[in-house]
Amino acid sequence: MTNEKIRIQDDLYQFINQDWIDKAIIPDDKPMVGGFNDLSQQVEEILIDEFNQMSIGKIECPNLMKQAIELFDLVKDTKRRNADGIQPILYTLNKIDNLNSITDLNNNLEDFLLTGIPLPFTFNVDANMKDTAHHAILLGGPSVILPDTTYYKEGMETQKEALLNIWSQMVSKLLDYTNLTDDQKKNYIQDALQFDSILATLVKSSEEWSEYTKIYNPMKLSKVVSSLKPISFKKLLIDIFHNVPNEIIVMEPRFLKGFQTLFNEENFHLYKHWAYIKEFTNKAELLSEEIREIGATYLKVLSGITSSPTIEKQAYQIASSYYSEPIGIYYGKKYFGEEAKRDVVEMVEEIIDTYKNRVLRNEFLSQETKEKAIIKLNKITIKMGYPDKVDDLYEKLVFDKNGSLYEVITILDTIKMKDNFSKLYKDVDRNQWVMPGHMVNACYNPFTNDITFPAAILQSPFYSIKQSRSENLGGIGTVIGHEISHAFDNNGAKCDENGNLNNWWTKEDFKKFNAKTKTMIKQFDGIELEWGKVNGAFVVSENIADNGGMAVTLEIMSKMKDADYKEYFYNWARIWCMKARPEFLQLLLSIDVHSPSILRANMQPRNFEEWYQTFDVKKTDKMYISPKKRIVIW
Repeated sequence: MTNEKIRIQDDLYQFINQDWIDKAIIPDDKPMVGGFNDLSQQVEEILIDEFNQMSIGKIECPNLMKQAIELFDLVKDTKRRNADGIQPILYTLNKIDNLNSITDLNNNLEDFLLTGIPLPFTFNVDANMKDTAHHAILLGGPSVILPDTTYYKEGMETQKEALLNIWSQMVSKLLDYTNLTDDQKKNYIQDALQFDSILATLVKSSEEWSEYTKIYNPMKLSKVVSSLKPISFKKLLIDIFHNVPNEIIVMEPRFLKGFQTLFNEENFHLYKHWAYIKEFTNKAELLSEEIREIGATYLKVLSGITSSPTIEKQAYQIASSYYSEPIGIYYGKKYFGEEAKRDVVEMVEEIIDTYKNRVLRNEFLSQETKEKAIIKLNKITIKMGYPDKVDDLYEKLVFDKNGSLYEVITILDTIKMKDNFSKLYKDVDRNQWVMPGHMVNACYNPFTNDITFPAAILQSPFYSIKQSRSENLGGIGTVIGHEISHAFDNNGAKCDENGNLNNWWTKEDFKKFNAKTKTMIKQFDGIELEWGKVNGAFVVSENIADNGGMAVTLEIMSKMKDADYKEYFYNWARIWCMKARPEFLQLLLSIDVHSPSILRANMQPRNFEEWYQTFDVKKTDKMYISPKKRIVIW
């Protein structure tokens, strides 16, 4: 249904979606409704119902789902959780509290790391970005309390103070469940905030993280070990890996350089109290209902929600987070049809072929760079629906259901961490999926050069065998084109056909591409919305991808005899439909690399001649921009 009071030439997004937005009600436990979120909600409702039926034996529980259902049931057992109260976490909190020195911490480093107790640094094993067939250790810093380090900058004092006050009040109420005195509670909170304020000067902002190719900073082990003193980092690595690599990938060089200002003998009490509080706040949702509710206070304020998810929803979300792949395969096999799979795979192949033709006709690339780009397109792997088999990890994720929820989650986290560490000297498995089948999303992985389309996104409005080809191209087609375009955005362009960081461009070509990137930054930068201002540099990679997705699907449309451009643009606007709380919209501007939905719907069409021809858009219309300002990169 369209809104006839709004001219499509002035606002495509509102023309298509405003009637729905006016009527839509955001549930108390959700920050938003619409688009991706509504489909996720539908999947959640379907699976919660089936989980409940499996739990009581009404429908058969497949072997691969049994642990997931047991965890689902354990989370739902509020009677037991309420009876346990704070007791399950006390052992861990006391372990932190009993640290008297850095020597004590060093003696417990491996135990703390494997059981998930917060440390003043983080690391994991992942593909080596320069050699993606093999793994490396990646080192970084912990997260800050506020959503992003920009909240700590000058000019954000009011927001910073308000949010940290909410956080402090929440923590104070949580600490009431411990045996700490009132003075101790105040000191712990003050110390945690002081530690956090130092940390905020060292770790990356969301904008810095968005340039993910810059996380590759290889450093000699000896230098890393020296920089992390007084932490016994080399001993920790020996304890975990036995054979220690000579090189560590430092994701945040500024953090490593300033580590000794954050963590030293003088500051040790700051770290200890920060770790105590962080462990409690991170795991509060696993304890009694009272504690869970208190622990959700800060998140509620950030997102604008007024109530926590029901226990059933929490149970589903926790089970889904630990057994995502078995659940995704179950969902995909049951709800994803072979006809749809064949149709979408054909669409992906057609879009890749069209992309190749567009690259060959490209006017700013040299022949040398074009040939390399074609090689990369030819090597893209398509992952459609769900994986053929469950990853070996899930056979290891077993637990004793007689333990408390907190204990079980600690055990599962330890298993997952050990599994991750075990990969260091193994070849990278390119068959692994980064998204499960029941997730409503899609992605491009630059380090494996593959695109993933989970089964759950392949439904209306994105895709349906009942929708016209024009509608499907405006929906899932643009999403497919978007993901392929990530191979050539400001980050993906720096990776070759095997996913290795490798500059395959000529110097002149890359210079021209960077100039085009700057025009995309400029097109979005500084746009004022009710809830804040857009940072063009932060969202540029996703905007390049949106632009490429529209360009390639419009070319396919141009070759169709029955192309309906109205249906195409209508569905493009429809997939971005969203109604969200102001607090959440403000949060997204700080942490989300995607432009706000209204801008995704309205900005890209005006870059393409088909938009102007289809709706007779004139210079006097709000969705008009002059030809010289229109941007088509790919």
